[in-house]
Order: sequence, then C-alpha cells, then structure tokens
Amino acid sequence: MFAPEILFVFAVILAALVLFVTEPVPVDITAIGVLVALLLSGPVTTALADVGVLAESFALVSVEQGLSGFANPATLTVLAMFILSEGIRMTGIVQRLGSFIARITKGDETKQLGATIGVVGPVSGLINNTAAVAILLPMVIDLAERGKTSPSKLLLPLSYASMFGGTLTLIGTSTNILASDLYATLAPAAVARPFRMFEFLPLGAVLLIVGSLYLLTIGRWLTPARIPPRGDLTEEFRMAEYLTEVVVREDSPLVGQRVEAALSETEFDIDLVQLVRDNRTFLEPLGQKEIQAGDLFAVRTDRATLVELLDVEGLDLVPDVVDEAELETAEEAQNLVEVVVAPGSSLVGESLASASFRQRYDATVLALRRGGELFRQRMDHVPLRVGDTLLVQASEASVERLDANRNLIVAQTIERHDYRESKTPVAVGIVALAIGLAAVDAVPIVVSALAGALAMVVTGCLKPGEVYEAVEWDVIFLLAGVIPLGIAMQTSGAAGLIANAIVASADVLSPLALLGAFYVVTALLTNVISNNASVVLMIPVALQVAATLGANPLAFAMAVTFAASTAFMTPVGYQTNLFVYGPGGYRFTDYVRVGAPLQAIFAVVTTLGIPVVFGLGL
Repeated sequence: MFAPEILFVFAVILAALVLFVTEPVPVDITAIGVLVALLLSGPVTTALADVGVLAESFALVSVEQGLSGFANPATLTVLAMFILSEGIRMTGIVQRLGSFIARITKGDETKQLGATIGVVGPVSGLINNTAAVAILLPMVIDLAERGKTSPSKLLLPLSYASMFGGTLTLIGTSTNILASDLYATLAPAAVARPFRMFEFLPLGAVLLIVGSLYLLTIGRWLTPARIPPRGDLTEEFRMAEYLTEVVVREDSPLVGQRVEAALSETEFDIDLVQLVRDNRTFLEPLGQKEIQAGDLFAVRTDRATLVELLDVEGLDLVPDVVDEAELETAEEAQNLVEVVVAPGSSLVGESLASASFRQRYDATVLALRRGGELFRQRMDHVPLRVGDTLLVQASEASVERLDANRNLIVAQTIERHDYRESKTPVAVGIVALAIGLAAVDAVPIVVSALAGALAMVVTGCLKPGEVYEAVEWDVIFLLAGVIPLGIAMQTSGAAGLIANAIVASADVLSPLALLGAFYVVTALLTNVISNNASVVLMIPVALQVAATLGANPLAFAMAVTFAASTAFMTPVGYQTNLFVYGPGGYRFTDYVRVGAPLQAIFAVVTTLGIPVVFGLGL
C-alpha cells in the first residue's frame, strides 16, 4: 500500500498533466495551482487527521520550500536573460543582419534555409532560444518574401534549429537553467553542483551539426510548402469572397450616423475596413466619422451577408477587386500585415470582441489563421491562442505600435526609427561579458545575468519601463510553481518509488538502454506538456535511478535535459513550435512527419554521445 503522501503527490502530478495537456487555463496558472496544492497539504492533512480520516498528517513542502521557486536562481536567471535578449533586440542588429542575409542569398531557397539555420542556431546559444525565434521570425518571413519562397519551408526549420542552438550553452533555454538548479539541489551531495556554462557544448555542437544536415536534406524534402510564396496577402488568406467595396446611396438609412453606431446597431457580421471620401482614404479610427452619401467603404463580410446588407442598408456594390494594393492606398505604406499572438500575451484566452481589439489598437482584423485553419467570418468571439496569426489592416502609425507591443509579433520587418543602433556594441559587449564571467566561474550565472540586465538600463540600451515588458511573466510563474514539485517528489518518496520500479528492469535493460529510455520518455512527455514541467518530473526520478545503479547522476540528468530541450513532434511541445504554427500555415501532422524522424535520430545520437562526453559510470 502506498503511503498517503506518495498518493497525494501522484494525484497532484496527474491533475497537472491533464491540465497541461488540455489547457483549460494557461500553464502558468496550473503551475501556481500545483504550488498551492503542495502548500495546503500540511493544513489539510492535519485537519483530516484530527477527525480520524488519516492516521497522521504530512506536509510535502514547508512554506519556505514552496515559495523558494520565486527566489530560485533558475527563475531569476531566466528573468535576467529575457532582459538581456530585449537589450539586443532594441539595437536593431537582427534587422540589419536580415538585410545582409537577403543580399547574399539572392532568392536561392537552399541558401535561405542554410542562412536561417546558420543564424538562429548560434544566436539561440547566446540568448534564450524562444526570444531568438521571436526576434528572427519577421526577418525569416521577409527573407522568404524577397526570395519568392514559401515561408512554410523556412519557419519549421527556424523553430527546430533554435532548439539545437539552445543545447549549446547553459543559457540557451530556460530548461537548461532549471535542470542545472535541480541537479545542484537534488543530486547526491558529493556530486551536486550547477551545470557549467559550456558543459553542454561538445554534445550540443554534434546535435546542431546532425540536426542541420537533417533539415537541409531529409527535413527539407519532408517540410511542406503550406503557404505559397508570398505575393498578395489577401490571396494568401483567400479573402477574394470576403472583401468588397460598397458605396452609400442617397437614400441609405446609414447617412448621418457615426460609423461606430452603425456597426454596433447592425446584426450583420461585417467590418468597415477603410473609407474613401473625396479621393482621400481613411483607416482606423473610423468610429467617429459621420457617414455621408457617396462614401466608398471597403468591407469584410461573406457573400450571403453582403446581399442582405445591400438591400437593408441602402448600399450599392462596387465591382472592383479589393487586394493588398487597394488596402495600402491610404498612405502608400505597409498597412496590411500579419500579426502573431505571442506567448504570455494578455490576449490569450480573450476574443477580438472581449479584448476590444479594434478600439485598443486602431486596427481591423480581416482574417485569423490557426495552423492550416482559416477564420474569415464570425471571428469576434473566437478565443485567441498563442501562435494565432491575424491579418490586420491599420495605419502606418498603428502598425508601428503593434510592432512595439509585447503581446504581438508583427510577422514582417517594420521600418522603425526607435532602434538604438549606436548601442549595438554596448549591448553585445554586456551579453558577452555576462556569459564570460559565468563561463570562467568568476561569479554564478544568476549574478552575472542580473548584473548584465542592470547594465542594459544603466548604459541606456533599455529604458526602465522596458525591463518589465521584456520579461515573459508566464514562464517565470511556471518555473516558480513547478520547482517545489521536484522537492515534493524527492521528500515524499514518489521519485524513489518510480526509480525502484525502473531499476527492477535493469536485469533486462543495460544502463545505456535505461539512459536512452529516459531520453525517449522525457521527449514524449515534453511533446504534450511544458518542457520545464517535464524536467521537474523526470530529473528527480533520473537521479534516483542513477544512485540505485551506481551510475553517473550527471549522465542521467543530461539525458533528461537534452530531451526536454528538443521537442519536435507537436506544435504544443515547445513555445517556438507554436510561434511558427500560424505563420507557416502548418497542420498538426506536419510536426509528426518532419519531427518524428529527427526525434529518433536525436535519441540515438544523444544516448550514445552522453557516455562519451559525460561518462556513464561513477
């Protein structure tokens, strides 16, 4: 019979896994729920013991242990790395790099693919790989557009290569930083220590080379071209039947009404996209404009609604084709753009209506793409998810504001004038110094990273307010919430119980085979839940198995860490996969088709490489 505390831990893990997979609430909220459940274990079981339901009470974690995730070096290091990444982004160095790459690739898809992998891999080892993809996404889409290449052929490799790059250094991904802290906390005292900055590099470099060769050969053949080479965005989103122009007749009941009143009173699914009056074109905000006879409106609606609308509202159809050029006549600028919902965005779970998107951003959403699925009508009440791509019509000023907004990623390079180009050497120097100090063990990584974040502000690379906007707070709360779960697994005996069951198979499986099994199980787990959560669940068990076998605990911890950093088979397995899901127009099965062979190759290479680099025996 299992002890009550072990049953409680298993119940918490099972509930967390279900919530992580189904996501009725964001994963960071689930993590905080895990934390609260662990903290309440003491008071609740004490009350149950007092009434005779339990023989004795138990507390899985103390208050100090439960809240330790918020002050944990891993949490603070990840927080600081977001700030350092933002300091690099605000110099505009990536945009300049994109222009250079576009010049040397000259529309050759092989060169574009090679350049994408060659840039994001090393960059992801120097700054957080999720931040690297967010920064490079517009550049890669622009690269595809200039070379008349399908963006689908470049975006999935962008995500995968960022994962390869994340395995190069300790700071390449939050997973590495978290695993380092767990190893220092939970490993046997004789070997417990944080991972060194470049401890990952020998095996990570092999994985980067192997993965890059795969993407340039087999992966290139398997990666589908879901979106045609970019020409007209209205064609890409198949808007021909949903965009049209209407003119207001003299007898229209809309004459004299304000646009916002006309829209709020109608039951039709329609958006007024732009207004042409007296040879002048107006974009959002249109709400306060009074409708006049002869006004020409570009509208988004379906054909059935349009027919009814013409009758009821006194409008005449204009037979002209509404395309991207037509929608960019107002300012002869970039008025039609794709916008991706970013991880940690306040828009996740909201709809366009509940978020008051049109009013908040002075922008009209013409269509929504989620993977290969397109929404071009009844979009206002669709709950938004990370990776959703919105086709947005807005003024040049509004597009620049969207580009500066942390909730969204504009999927094209925007000509902005607020990049601090003169600060490029300073920002790069700060990141290099932070990495260098940690690499030579002059100071712990959390100290050098926090010092670097402070230096970004002191030197003017970042403004104080931008520091808070740079942090993906959902990741911080996720880490703070799940770290105590690893402690609870260890103290309750749950990790030891699972480890004993695994070790019982040692008569059949060799230590090398068990090492490979940990990689495969962690990789599969990471493909359906958070990578950080899978590390917290698997490292305590891996360390227990290593201790029981008398094997090198670092080898088993590294198997878990590398597996959790490389989740290729689902869009939900890693944040970077979600980033490219909408802009690439991918289907869920595309990740399995391209990612499963790569996952199998990495399982073999990692399992064979770990004993060589780290040693399997003590």
